[in-house]
Amino acid sequence: MGRRGNRTIKLPSPYLRRVWLDPSHIPDRDTYPFCLPIFWDGFELRFESAITIIVGENGTGKSTVLEGIAALAGYDEAGGGKGYMPVDHSMAMEKMGGQLSKALRASWLPKITNGWFFRAESFFTVARYLDQMALEDMRMGLPGGSPPDFLSHSHGEGFLRFFEERCQRQGIFIFDEPESALSPSRQIEFLRLLRRMEDSRICQVIMATHAPVLMAYPNAQLLHLTKHKLEPVSLRETDHFRVMREFYDDPSGFIAAALAE
Repeated sequence: MGRRGNRTIKLPSPYLRRVWLDPSHIPDRDTYPFCLPIFWDGFELRFESAITIIVGENGTGKSTVLEGIAALAGYDEAGGGKGYMPVDHSMAMEKMGGQLSKALRASWLPKITNGWFFRAESFFTVARYLDQMALEDMRMGLPGGSPPDFLSHSHGEGFLRFFEERCQRQGIFIFDEPESALSPSRQIEFLRLLRRMEDSRICQVIMATHAPVLMAYPNAQLLHLTKHKLEPVSLRETDHFRVMREFYDDPSGFIAAALAE
C-alpha cells in the first residue's frame, strides 16, 4: 500500500497499465523515431506484472520506448525523477523519447509519477547532480543531512547504492540496461533488490536488458521487441540465452567458430 500526496493508495502495482501510439499525434512518419518499423502499424504495450522486462537487439527501439515512457511519466529523458533536470537541454536537440512521448497515450490505475529513470550512460551526471543539490540545500540550511556521495564508490557499488536508496519508495522505476555497470555477482544483488521491490507491492519496474541473469527474474513479464512487433517470450527462447548456452557448453569451440566466420 502506498500514498499519493495525502491520499492512501490501496491498489498494488502495476500502476501504468497500458501505453499506445496515437497516430493523430505523429508529426512526421518519415522522421525518427516514428520511422522505426515497430511504429508502422501502431504500437501498444500492456503491463500485466509489477516487473516488465523488454529484450531485443540494439536498433529495435528499446531505449527510445523507455525514454518515451519516462518522459510520459514526467521524468527527464537523461535520467532522474520528476522535477530533476540533471542535464542542460538548452543547447541540445530534444531526445527521441521526448518526441515519442508526445504521441504516446497512457492508461493508469491510478496515475502515479513518483519514481526514477535509470540510465547507465548518464548515471554519473545524475549522481553528481544529486550531490550538488544536497550541498546547496545544506548551504541554505534546509533539512536532508549530508550529500549521498554516490561517486566515491566503484561504478557497480555506486549503482547499487543508488538503487537501494531510490527504490524503497512507491513509484514507477525504469531501468535502461542496468547490467552495464554490474558484474555478474552485482547482478545477483540487483535481482534481490527487484524481489524487495516486488514484495513491497508499491513499485512498478520497466526494464530493458541484454543480461540473461536479469531476464530470468521469476514472475516478470518478459517481452521480446523485434523490428516489427512486441511479443511475450520465455527466457530459453531469447537469442541472448541461446548464445550464452552455446558458449558455456563449449567455450573454445564457440570462440573458434565465431572467429572463423
